[in-house]
Amino acid sequence: MSPIYILLTIVAYFGILLIVSRLTGKRSDNDAFFRGNRQSPWYVVSFGMVGASLSGVTFVSVPGIVRHIDMTYMQTCIGFFFGYLIIAHILLPLYYKLNLTSIYTYLEGRLGKRSYKTGASFFLFSKILGAAIRLYLVCLILQHFVFDSMHIPFAATVVAIVILIWLYTRKSGIRTIVWTDSFQTFCLLATLVLILIGVCRELNLDFGGLVQTVRDNEHSRMFVFDDWHSKQNFFKQFFSGICITIVMTGLDQDMMQKNLSCKNLRDAQKNMYWYGISFVPVNFLFLILGILLLIAGPQMGLALPEAGDDILPFFAANGYLGYPVLIFFTIGIIAAAFSSADSALAALTTSFCIDILGNKDLPKARAEKQRKRVHLLISLVFIGCILIFKVLNNRSVIDALYIMASYTYGPLLGLFVFGLFTRLHPRDRYVPYIAVASPFICYLVHVAASALTGYQFGYEMLIFNGSLTFIGLYCLSIKNNNYGNTERRICNQ
Repeated sequence: MSPIYILLTIVAYFGILLIVSRLTGKRSDNDAFFRGNRQSPWYVVSFGMVGASLSGVTFVSVPGIVRHIDMTYMQTCIGFFFGYLIIAHILLPLYYKLNLTSIYTYLEGRLGKRSYKTGASFFLFSKILGAAIRLYLVCLILQHFVFDSMHIPFAATVVAIVILIWLYTRKSGIRTIVWTDSFQTFCLLATLVLILIGVCRELNLDFGGLVQTVRDNEHSRMFVFDDWHSKQNFFKQFFSGICITIVMTGLDQDMMQKNLSCKNLRDAQKNMYWYGISFVPVNFLFLILGILLLIAGPQMGLALPEAGDDILPFFAANGYLGYPVLIFFTIGIIAAAFSSADSALAALTTSFCIDILGNKDLPKARAEKQRKRVHLLISLVFIGCILIFKVLNNRSVIDALYIMASYTYGPLLGLFVFGLFTRLHPRDRYVPYIAVASPFICYLVHVAASALTGYQFGYEMLIFNGSLTFIGLYCLSIKNNNYGNTERRICNQ
């Protein structure tokens, strides 16, 4: 299929996003950008958050990991669900009671100004790094399968994609994103189902045959209870899934900003319940797709790529599943990538304006002008990061950056747990040092444990990291006699 048809598909897709942006961008201000005027329907938010959680990397990676770890990723997904329940009943009531726009504002009243700036800074660093990497990998896929044949430079592809995201988010931010994410989630799920149908046709499988084929496959293993050294041990995966959800959803401004745009706490909790329920079967379908692709390759006489992330793009882009699947794959990869990138851009703008620049204390006109400048600045930072990753051009470097980004969420976990479950007050001036030291200590422990015992840390490193931060805060704390006044201080700010 000519790349021009794929390009036209992309243009049409963005045209729809721009129309949605125009419809939702009327009478916009900072409250619309940051909180959607607290008028977002909970069911729209819930549906859109599924797509925002499944980035473009997830879209191609989850089917690919089946080759190496079977279906054991479901253990983590089960933990995710229980993490969403904790968010709904512990964090959301706190955020709504304090009427927060940026969730990190809580840290200022509870722990101190340096704790507040530290938590916000860790979020900003982690989110910029993670969002840029995800967008970079999607840009690579589109460049390789579409734009290289049209002789369009990679830099031009990156600039064009980021500008398009900036265009449809610049006016109303989260108010627009709630609706564009829902549209993009629909595209992503429709793509997943259509690709599954296409693979089943190639393998001549009906529904019963699909179930039997997956059940009998050597990669259908889902639970690991007997090997404590394995990263795939059930208890490691399950409890880490809970903590990952709490940190990367409940303590992440990106995901919580959508929840805080709901009309009230009850709606936000309903959103979290249904989002948590739907997230598990969606990932299950991606893993089933991975098994089917591993079966389809040999049956079709194809040599599958070594890298798991390349398996789905290999089938789709080369037309082995038909040209309609290529179109659907293009839409799906864009939808998955942009539903996470657009909300990340809005969340980074919100956090930088409120947490770092103190935007909430400025006159309305000046605050809006500042927000627009920050939004543009962060878009440029995205472009710069992606181009730097391209210069490095080393997949192992990208993997290392992912690991480093996951380490930075540990201090956030420690800070919030300490604030919520103790009545102590840390010596605020030492908090940044504790938060920076914890990830470094975690890395040293990981290296030592691997060399001396063969133990491999998996996602449970997040728990260990957060625990170190908590212990550091505890050791350098005093009794907080003003604990009961914390909520009042935050509400008065």
